[in-house]
Amino acid sequence: MSHSGSEDLKIESRLAQIGSQEEPVTGAISFPVYQATAFRHPKLGQSTGFDYARTKSPTRKVLEDAIAELESGDAGFACSSGMAALQTIFALFSQGDHLIVSLDLYGGTYRLLEKIMSRFGVTATYVDTNDLDALESNVLPNTKGILIETPTNPLMMITDLALVCGWARKKGLISIVDNTLLTPFFQRPIELGADIVIHSATKYLGGHNDVLAGLIVTKGKELSEQMAFLHNSIGAVLGPQDSWLLMRGMKTLALRMERHQHNATVIASYLQEHPLVEAVYYPALPSHPGHEVQNKQSSGNTGIFSFKMKDARYIEPILRHIRLIAFAESLGGVESLMTYPAVQTHADIPLEIRNKVGVDAKLLRYSVGIEHADDLIADLSRAIELARQEIEQADAQS
Repeated sequence: MSHSGSEDLKIESRLAQIGSQEEPVTGAISFPVYQATAFRHPKLGQSTGFDYARTKSPTRKVLEDAIAELESGDAGFACSSGMAALQTIFALFSQGDHLIVSLDLYGGTYRLLEKIMSRFGVTATYVDTNDLDALESNVLPNTKGILIETPTNPLMMITDLALVCGWARKKGLISIVDNTLLTPFFQRPIELGADIVIHSATKYLGGHNDVLAGLIVTKGKELSEQMAFLHNSIGAVLGPQDSWLLMRGMKTLALRMERHQHNATVIASYLQEHPLVEAVYYPALPSHPGHEVQNKQSSGNTGIFSFKMKDARYIEPILRHIRLIAFAESLGGVESLMTYPAVQTHADIPLEIRNKVGVDAKLLRYSVGIEHADDLIADLSRAIELARQEIEQADAQS
């Protein structure tokens, strides 16, 4: 965002003002969708700054400048999905390079590393990124980077970013942090020492389950230039209509994140006391092992959490009986969604790894929307009660 004094504004104001002062000719408050792929040259050897839309597009540029500024980075890059953004980042690495990656990991990231990047000679070791001894013992001569999810998906494990990014810098490793679940409204990893931040912008940044997008933010001139080259060369860039939709979503991010956090805290607290629930994984709860670190490095909490039922037999009937909450993959939208990680989002991760971290047959992941918390609790309570009745009836008949 280039409007004067933006660095003095609170983040709520900066979000609401994305693109509002970027159109000098008409003064349009909502920045236009430039549907052009080609741009006229004034004359030979001259450019307006826009030549071909894969390299740079006016609508996409406003979005990219906004996310770079919000994340305290130097450059932003908008991609066609979160996975496209990850692939673009992974293209920084070469055959024979090794990465250290968060142990509790989104299944799509694991699939990209193990099924695709491995074919190009890039290998990964999955480590609890909170354990400095484990990190130290897994650094190889060819280790070039570390990818951290915090909170992780789905078990909400927290990594001390200042500690681990500082460690990575001393080791000469590029630190990449997935900030999808907290967004720059609650957490800014570059301010804590990260080199690169990535978002599945499909989630909280877009916020309405209607746009597929990924965002990258880099810190430092050399890294930003490398990423610009890769972004243009690979070409998995975000189109102008989706760029505009994403900017529109981001304008209400502050309001939505506050409501997501409020609802998730209320519902997680309710489930923590439920007699049929074995465990709740949410960093806002004082019982969560990462609670203190989360409070230290973030100004709030996400709207997603996971919980374990005491019996795996509850899973199918709960998912069948929820009504207001949709049984659907994805997260971060205004509508509440629930998913079953073991067979959906994390199915590509081998069973032994899933069991090791706790993504088992009893775990449900809940992306809490912005509906009224009382209605969401009523829906969940009813689904659990109907599931209980079905199981007790089945037990009585057997």
